[in-house]
Amino acid sequence: MTGRPVRTGRGAGQASAGELLELVRSRRAVTRGALQQVTGLSRATVGQRLDRLFRAGWLREGAGGPVDSPLGGRPSITLEFDDEHAVVLAADLDTRHARAAVLSLSGEILTEQSGTLVVEDGPDAVLGELGRWFGELLEKTGRGAESVCGVGLAVPGPVDSETGRVVQPPMMPGWDGYDIRSRLTRALTEHTDAAAVPVLVDNDANLMAYGEQRTGYPDCSAFVLVKVSTGIGAGVVVDGAVFRGVDGGAGDIGHIRVPEGAQTLCRCGSYGCLAAIASGGAVARRLAEAGVPAASGSDVRDLLASGHPDAVGLAREAGRRVGDVLATVVTLLNPGVLMIAGDLAGTPFLTGVRELLYQRALPRSTAHLDVVTARLGERSGLVGAGAMVVEHLYAPERVEERLRALGV
Repeated sequence: MTGRPVRTGRGAGQASAGELLELVRSRRAVTRGALQQVTGLSRATVGQRLDRLFRAGWLREGAGGPVDSPLGGRPSITLEFDDEHAVVLAADLDTRHARAAVLSLSGEILTEQSGTLVVEDGPDAVLGELGRWFGELLEKTGRGAESVCGVGLAVPGPVDSETGRVVQPPMMPGWDGYDIRSRLTRALTEHTDAAAVPVLVDNDANLMAYGEQRTGYPDCSAFVLVKVSTGIGAGVVVDGAVFRGVDGGAGDIGHIRVPEGAQTLCRCGSYGCLAAIASGGAVARRLAEAGVPAASGSDVRDLLASGHPDAVGLAREAGRRVGDVLATVVTLLNPGVLMIAGDLAGTPFLTGVRELLYQRALPRSTAHLDVVTARLGERSGLVGAGAMVVEHLYAPERVEERLRALGV
């Protein structure tokens, strides 16, 4: 999990141990000499600050690098972020289904499980069950609870990133303002005896976008992911960071009003929302009205996989309606990648999106646009949640706090 810009605002000769770690993690400087050059620190000061990172177990020495001097000599020893010294727990909640995993600090999924978990059952029950899942997953990896450094959670609703609480979520009754962090911390302790660790929460589309952009499109400076499952939401990554808006509401395109849905009531209580007529839930409702058993976006996904003609036709129609809205999104943001993810992210829906998107958007807005489907599939939210935790814990200012707490 590297590749973000290095933030060094302290001036030459003032870089902290946390900033040195970030230089190593981002591969900007991976030898002691290179760190001296980039930071202006003396050899002794670099050595002292690196020693703190080694004692914390966060750095390790790698293989020798090339010999730069024409006179020869010993190769420089490279420095590496030790991604084995801890693990991250991550979970991705959908309306009726969830996935959970243990990840390495580099984003590798070590073990995972999925199953039915219904958000309408309420936060106490759902988060308690996630705690049990995490306990089972840690047992499978053979890692002790003391190795967990943090937990990341993706939820299908808008999130206030400062508090980790969902704000008026249309698809999560009973969750509005609930203290997710405290409950999940308690559930983790109950099932693993783990000490309290940071719990970070964000919207599922945001974390899917973050995971996909970092792993597949790290050089894309404007990236948009649209998740179309039981509902519709979008995640936007600009210059390597999730764009959340002023209070976490950015990307909620499912509740943009569209003329075709003027008479259709949305779960948010309004009429005419895009999600009410073009989400997986909306397609499932229309299939059920036609006598085809379907109750959610996941049911539609299964019907599409089997080539059900009614599902295929309705998915393409839904894609056209979403594509019409995305023409405005693309014109506004001018992304390099527009990724379609979720239960409906298949050929019929994608075809419908492209039909309307390229018809309605200006050629200038789509000249350098790639319209693709998710690379990580159902794992993108887990990878994004893991990355969120790692970037939070190993940010330079937080590294300093953690080193002091460790007494090194």
